[in-house]
Amino acid sequence: MKKRERIKTVFLYGVFISYILLLIKILLLSRVSPLEMFNSQGTLFRSINLIPFHSIMQYISGSSDTLRRLAFGNVVGNIVMFIPLGIFLPLFKKDKRVLVNLLFIFIVSLFVEIIQGLLSIGVSDIDDIILNCLGGWIGILGYKFLLFILRDEKKVHAAITILSAIVGLPVILYLLFMVQMRF
Repeated sequence: MKKRERIKTVFLYGVFISYILLLIKILLLSRVSPLEMFNSQGTLFRSINLIPFHSIMQYISGSSDTLRRLAFGNVVGNIVMFIPLGIFLPLFKKDKRVLVNLLFIFIVSLFVEIIQGLLSIGVSDIDDIILNCLGGWIGILGYKFLLFILRDEKKVHAAITILSAIVGLPVILYLLFMVQMRF
């Protein structure tokens, strides 16, 4: 591997690791500190929704502007949060099939919801899994679209590296280190 290729690969892995840290911060540490995670009082406030689209329908039928803004942020946030995972998976994995990568995104999202439910850190919601998978699917389709347009995986790799340097890394680092994520 050439030196330039190695640098691009290391950079992309660095962006990906920063993205994963941001996901952990948002999904697992935004409502509680790591020390509060294993507090026995947390189990008193556990919330789990297993009915598909129940939360989304509550958001849509909500009467207050505050609830609608919160709902919009939750729905869009759950989608946008997993778009990068959908882009990075086919970039790093040899198996680029949409269903295989979507299944991986589903498993990651399911794991996060189970952890949130077990540790009572947020709401475990089937709607979050659906929205996360939608975001991952959008990311996968974005990767496939770039591949269709550029017709060469090396060019797609270069394009994603450039986009990661210009947009991805600055946004991730800003959110990771500069913004307090207590919602």
